[in-house]
Amino acid sequence: MIEQIKIFKGNAIAVEAIESFTKTDMKLVHKFFEEKLTKGYEHINVLIKLDELKINQINTKSFMEHIVWVIRNLEHVGNIAIVAHSNILKALIPLDNFFFERLKKGYEECYFDNLHIDKALKFIAPNE
Repeated sequence: MIEQIKIFKGNAIAVEAIESFTKTDMKLVHKFFEEKLTKGYEHINVLIKLDELKINQINTKSFMEHIVWVIRNLEHVGNIAIVAHSNILKALIPLDNFFFERLKKGYEECYFDNLHIDKALKFIAPNE
C-alpha cells in the first residue's frame, strides 16, 4: 500500500510503501507524479520511505513496470530521497547515481535512515 507522508505545494512528492507494492500502488504514484507535471513543474523531487515494506510482498510485475516507467520519465525526476533502515540500499544508492549520471544533471539520489526523515523532507522540498 502507498500512502502520502506529506502533501507539498511545490514540486515534491513524499510517499511510504507499507507492506506491499501492487499495480494499484504503482498507478497512484504515477498519478501523483503526473499531477505535478500538469501543474508546470519540469522536475519532480521524490521521497520514498521503505521502512515497513516487506520485500516478499512486492508484486514483481508491478515493480518492473514501475521501473520501466521511471526510466521513461527520468528526464522529469529531480532529487530522490530514499528513507529506510537498510545497509544494502545505503550501499546501492551511490551506484544508482553513477549509473544514471544524475549528478551531471544537478540532481542526486540520497539515502536517509529512518531517524533522519526530517532531513530527507528538507532535501526534496527545502522551501516548504
